[in-house]
Amino acid sequence: MRLSRGVPLLAALLTGLTALGPAAPAGAHTPGHCARQDRLHVPGAEHQETACLPDLTTAGLAGTPYTDLADQAGLSAKGTVNPSGVPGVQIDGYFPDGSRLNATHGWAHDAQFVIRLPDHWNGGLVVTGAPGTRRQYSTDALISDQVLARGFAYAATDKGNTGPDFFTDGREPGDAVAEWNRRVTELTRAAKKAVRQRYGAGPRRTYMTGISNAGYLTRWQLENRPELYDGGVDWEGVLWTTRGPNLLTSLPVTVARHFGSATDEDLIGAGFAPGSRFLWPYHEKAYWGLTQKIFRAEFDPSYDPACPGTTAGSTVEELLAPCASDASYAYPARPASVRRAVAKVALTGRIGKPLITLHGDLDTLLPIATDSDVYARMIDARGRGALHRFYTVQDGTHTDGLYDTYPDRLRPILPCYRSAFDALTRWVEADVTPPADGLVARPASGDVVNSCALGRGRDADGSRAPGRS
Repeated sequence: MRLSRGVPLLAALLTGLTALGPAAPAGAHTPGHCARQDRLHVPGAEHQETACLPDLTTAGLAGTPYTDLADQAGLSAKGTVNPSGVPGVQIDGYFPDGSRLNATHGWAHDAQFVIRLPDHWNGGLVVTGAPGTRRQYSTDALISDQVLARGFAYAATDKGNTGPDFFTDGREPGDAVAEWNRRVTELTRAAKKAVRQRYGAGPRRTYMTGISNAGYLTRWQLENRPELYDGGVDWEGVLWTTRGPNLLTSLPVTVARHFGSATDEDLIGAGFAPGSRFLWPYHEKAYWGLTQKIFRAEFDPSYDPACPGTTAGSTVEELLAPCASDASYAYPARPASVRRAVAKVALTGRIGKPLITLHGDLDTLLPIATDSDVYARMIDARGRGALHRFYTVQDGTHTDGLYDTYPDRLRPILPCYRSAFDALTRWVEADVTPPADGLVARPASGDVVNSCALGRGRDADGSRAPGRS
């Protein structure tokens, strides 16, 4: 089933909602094809399977058990050019976990991960988590292909729970999302040791990155575990703050609109961009109601115990159906216990390593006005502005797959993300000042799917560029 051309319905549903540094330098470590494969034992893993492969990219893995194209659907635009031909070792496995939501490989076991170790290594490691409620292969085409071609090792996690029923994991409200952060930390530490086993040395640079929920993970890691990383790129990360804004303050108005108790002007007043109106019907069908009910069930299950209950639905119709009760949901009026649940995962803006944020001005799931604009101000308020760059991508929306439906009204963010990662690696490794904060305007011509220039460098005095919210 499809809601629009090029964006499969279930993939859109489960998306909550990535690469790329310079090419491998001369003298990069080249241990030979799959050298030391027998030495690879991921610390802490309950189960692992290691494979020597001729190509670790999606072009080489398509149709094999080593990737999942269906879980990537809708995240990138048609015409996106990805590299291929990267030989090396892939490790699939899982860490100890009691939940069983991820059925990949027939394991029925959560906390699954993938680690890819290219034969030609540039000394770096890139770590990410799954966006939305997807699984560990979901950003292979967005992130893995490009970073592997540049010589980085790569590691991704399913975050410890997957699918629209992720909220059933954990003993207390907020536990399922809190596990996401623990799983990223766990994988990062383990992947660094696996890198050492393969190449005889640990990574010289480690970068955290991700889109949507994994953008949130990037923010959290750089705030809470900065010693593990050298920097990160946050692609429209979800913002969780204890008092708001968060998804539970921005999405109820969309459910109210669905049930006729809110107007389009109410959405605009809540932060949704007026120019995104053409995307609202799609998001009303595919995103808004589902996202509100599953996160409300995660942090505030007592509000309406019957919806979603123990499952978000077993059919497409049930999954998409919003809870009528959420139309009147008022986060500020809920008991203090709800804010305590959100506090488990809340962001502060106190980043400890360089971070680049990108966000589309037509994002219709996470409006920029109630998300990255706010997070940028939080970082500044913490006195960490010198560590942050923030780029607003004109005509960008939450998932690039929608570009194929509206090529005259949208632009993909992926090429801007790739430029941002390149800017991050230059910033960290060569002390090259990134472009100034501001709007990344849509070009009037050229290959908008595969190219993006971020703009000029920061002003000589280091001040913020005009236009930062």
